[in-house]
Amino acid sequence: MNSKKILYLLLFFISSTLFANSAVVFMYHRFGEAKYPSTNITLKQFESQLDYLENNHYNIWHLSKIIKYIQNKKTLPPKTVALTIDDAYISTYTNAYPLLKSKNFPFTVIVSTNQIDSKSKNYMTWNQMREMQTNGTEFANHTKSHDFLLQQKNETDTIWKDRVTNEIEKAQSRLHQELGEDANENPRLFSYPFGEYDLKTAKLVRELGYIGITQTSGAVGLDSDLSKITRFPMAESFASLNSFISKLNTLPMPIESVSQKETLIKEQNPPVLRIKFKKPLENVGCYMSSGEAIDFKWISKTEIEIKANEPIKPPRDKYTCTAPSENGKWYWYSHLWIVK
Repeated sequence: MNSKKILYLLLFFISSTLFANSAVVFMYHRFGEAKYPSTNITLKQFESQLDYLENNHYNIWHLSKIIKYIQNKKTLPPKTVALTIDDAYISTYTNAYPLLKSKNFPFTVIVSTNQIDSKSKNYMTWNQMREMQTNGTEFANHTKSHDFLLQQKNETDTIWKDRVTNEIEKAQSRLHQELGEDANENPRLFSYPFGEYDLKTAKLVRELGYIGITQTSGAVGLDSDLSKITRFPMAESFASLNSFISKLNTLPMPIESVSQKETLIKEQNPPVLRIKFKKPLENVGCYMSSGEAIDFKWISKTEIEIKANEPIKPPRDKYTCTAPSENGKWYWYSHLWIVK
């Protein structure tokens, strides 16, 4: 064995040791639909991302496979990525699917079933979904009607629980009727509409037997909360190749505890969040979704207290904190806030 090959294997081993046990999940909505810039990615952007994944030998897995590894505490290999698409817009079939199929990349489409049953030209059909399924696409649950799931002021606990349960279970039933009894089973994946959840909703989703999937950014790992799986949203304004690569190079923040697990702001706004790290970190930065830096203070060598400069505006925002790790990687943590 020549020296170059030995060096390559050594570097691969070191890389595998350092960066195993985490994966990055991306979330898309529309492809090549320029009139929807907040949820659309251009085809040029999407192609460049897929080419980068292919040329740099990333492991593209179904989200369900990553979740199984996390459930079983099984080591995730380095450079593992899942591609997820919410809402099943028609451009998923016409524009994204051919590109993904040409590279033999598996992916996950998350479906609100009423939208498919409406037979609107804006969404895919069940027949198109069955075709995609035969070529390795998996489908997951996004409720029946894509309604807000948080309890409303006029709802009793029982009415709220029945409504949310109906939204989720009726959608699961339709997936089974159209795509087979094994569709979205083992594990059952569920994406919160609008990315909104509170502790009460997350608890119900868990009790119903589903893995909760958010729109809150960050890498996933063996310690991830399976009721709040994080994903990096991709849309035109933040889907450049450089931005995509920076998110590929993220790791779960090494967190021992957070002071506030609730997302719903009930009283104090802006809310205060304390994060205790498992080890001292340098060059920590915290930001709002807009990119505006947030002032924070160190409580100890491993704990920070974060509070936005101004009250959080409805309907929602995030505190995101990052810190450099080894070899160009970045630790990343986001906390969702919802203003009712």
